[in-house]
Amino acid sequence: MTTEPLDFTGERFTPECVREMRYEHWHRYAFAQSLAAGRRVLDAACGEGYGSAMLAPVAASVVGVDIADEAVMHAGQRYRRDNLSFRQGDCTDPSGLPDGPFDLIVSFETLEHVHEQSRMLAAFAERLSDDGILLVSSPDKLNYSDRRNYQNEFHVRELYRDELETLLAGHFPATRLYAQKLAFQSLLWSLDGRVDRYDAAVLAEDGESLATTLDYPPMYYVAACARKASALDALPALSLFGDLEESVYRHYEHEIRKNMSAGARIQELEQALADAQRRIAELAPGQGD
Repeated sequence: MTTEPLDFTGERFTPECVREMRYEHWHRYAFAQSLAAGRRVLDAACGEGYGSAMLAPVAASVVGVDIADEAVMHAGQRYRRDNLSFRQGDCTDPSGLPDGPFDLIVSFETLEHVHEQSRMLAAFAERLSDDGILLVSSPDKLNYSDRRNYQNEFHVRELYRDELETLLAGHFPATRLYAQKLAFQSLLWSLDGRVDRYDAAVLAEDGESLATTLDYPPMYYVAACARKASALDALPALSLFGDLEESVYRHYEHEIRKNMSAGARIQELEQALADAQRRIAELAPGQGD
């Protein structure tokens, strides 16, 4: 039996979404998958369930929890593995979460949707194992909303970086913060398989000077939190995500070519209009006398 995709309303991501949103959401779970091998995983606010299904092939077990009955029912029908289960629950209510401990808890696109953020993080902390890791995402209010003059109707409480760090520090002794955004890059990668370091060069707005770090304004943060700092030692400094189809780049390339073609056509029409207007003026009575 084929399970029909859930309708995309703007509140919950579905895997049928394309381009930028797809990259942003899938990247977080791809990052989490590298930490999920052999671990007991809780996907809190799992939504449609695609992320839980991404983690299940490598994890010891995955439990996806979501407040929406519709999403939980859909996830259970669409994604089936012996080590994967879904249940209804409110992440801001400790009784709505399964008992731990969990070695990895992920909760993406959740924090900004709830008022009881501290209560939710406290519940995660209670269910995290001594050497476990929590991954949680949060839009950067400065760059996501303020500078774009944008308001997401589904977000009830967005945070600035200092607010996010203060909130996390109240529940977790160790935190490592990552910035996330889409960016066009030229990549050089070693073909001998070495991944021991990375170099970065970002051209400044003056078009001359170079920064040696990825000094872009973040659109989102992904925080890795733990009881022990040692649990975060193995985390990478940089995580990249893309698809071999290069769907985002191909979309922009298509739009640019379409706009260039339209621009050339507009110039042709403007020239034809100017020529017609000149001929009309030449034929008008009194002209050329």
